[in-house]
Amino acid sequence: METKSTYRHRLPVRLAHWLNVVAFSILLMSGLNIFNSHPALYWGQISTFDKPVFSISAKKDSQGQMHGITQISDRKFDTTGILGVSKNALGGEVVVGFPRWATVPGFRSLSEARHWHFFFAWIFVINGMFFMLWAWRAKHYKNDLRTTAADWRGIFKSIWEHMRFKHPSGEAATRYNILQKLAYLAVIYFLLPGLVLMGLCMSPDMGSMLGWLIDLVGGRQSARTWHFIFAFLMVGFIAIHLFMVMVSGPINQVRSMLTGRYVIHDEPVPAENVPEEKNGQQ
Repeated sequence: METKSTYRHRLPVRLAHWLNVVAFSILLMSGLNIFNSHPALYWGQISTFDKPVFSISAKKDSQGQMHGITQISDRKFDTTGILGVSKNALGGEVVVGFPRWATVPGFRSLSEARHWHFFFAWIFVINGMFFMLWAWRAKHYKNDLRTTAADWRGIFKSIWEHMRFKHPSGEAATRYNILQKLAYLAVIYFLLPGLVLMGLCMSPDMGSMLGWLIDLVGGRQSARTWHFIFAFLMVGFIAIHLFMVMVSGPINQVRSMLTGRYVIHDEPVPAENVPEEKNGQQ
């Protein structure tokens, strides 16, 4: 098997990627801390406390033991040890929505969590704006993410190969397939804008400017719920992304995002496919 190295990810892509990793991680964890101050979501303009669409709470059973309860619409689930009631560092029980190890800061503080959240929200947005400007100037979307007729003709083949964890090799490994393109386009043009806009809709100061959008999604509490949904759709995307990195060669993939260099493994051509040499030719 022959190997060669190619330059796969340009510097602006790598910088934006790792800055987003840091910013989104802290945004998510500080957002969970903010959510813990009132661990319930609603549809509409105001909080209907007796009818949340999602909530995390805790209650005692007949023996006095605390149980974490997660409610989705009218269905309730016992999530003791994960949500509602979790263990602290000393092994004791803590009544809290999301566990402290998943939040920034690690202790419950609405004001501190908001400081972290708003600071890194600006970093996240500014980084995204600079990346989109660079991508437009460098024709990143046109050259790397634009779907073609050939991509759409091969979409079912790509789905089947992903289901079998079969990944392209050689030069094909340096290009995005149709499923990757659609996933990245959905994140860039739907999930991230939706996440940011729903966050802005939650701010009273933005009511006069984004009142039409708040009404469109059903109210300020609906915007908070959509913000939560978009955030966890992003978590789902990241989980799938990390899984695919692990099964497709984590060392090569991470190296390409750190240095830009990606090692291509060319499969040898089977002997029966090599044309026979003509007499007198070498």
